[in-house]
Amino acid sequence: MKDTYTRFIAGLLALVMVLALTACGKAAAAEDSPTVAPQPTEAAAQAADETAESDSATGGENILIAYFTAAENSGVDAVSSASVVTVDDTAKGVSQAVADMIAERTGGELFSIQTSVVYPADMGELIDYVAEEQDAGVLPELTTHIEDLDEYDTVFVGFPIWWYDMPQVMYSFFEEYDFAGKTIIPFTVHNGSRLSGTPATIQELEPEATVIQDGFTVSHQKAAEAAEDVAAWLDGLGY
Repeated sequence: MKDTYTRFIAGLLALVMVLALTACGKAAAAEDSPTVAPQPTEAAAQAADETAESDSATGGENILIAYFTAAENSGVDAVSSASVVTVDDTAKGVSQAVADMIAERTGGELFSIQTSVVYPADMGELIDYVAEEQDAGVLPELTTHIEDLDEYDTVFVGFPIWWYDMPQVMYSFFEEYDFAGKTIIPFTVHNGSRLSGTPATIQELEPEATVIQDGFTVSHQKAAEAAEDVAAWLDGLGY
């Protein structure tokens, strides 16, 4: 009877040891096993791809659209200015009309470049005035100012072509601001001179900026109907 009891106790102890060793082995295996991160669902992966494509299309940029138009600097009702077109029954300066089209497409913020100079509303008088202004190398005083240029990565800059060049106020504009590290995209309205080499001029004035040479340009007479052309141009630039 005593031997039977002894054998029972020995067997029980052996069983306890086996169970203890098994538990330790499982714990060690659990510690050694690598953690596997949960994999995204197919829908989540697709959403991430679409977001990446959207950011790529716009460059993930903060965009400013700065423009100058004589209509907002003539001191008369815009409808009476020679630098006006009518878009959707609204009179606008020609450069402003194109700037609005760019803003609608890109979501960029508009900024009107204005000066203390009061430009003649009559086209003949305006042409004579700006010729004298250019010959004298005048830099008109700016009366509007960008609050924080650092907020923007890309700056569209629009203006009319006067006597094969930018208006003198644009030289004031580029003198006031440092566009180093930014992308400048010119757009112009003209009566035959197109871009007239102004992208290269801007690059000289802002050597540390990236100036897109393929700027947009449209004649004064066609500016009001330029929305499709503006959209096609922006598509080519990735916007």
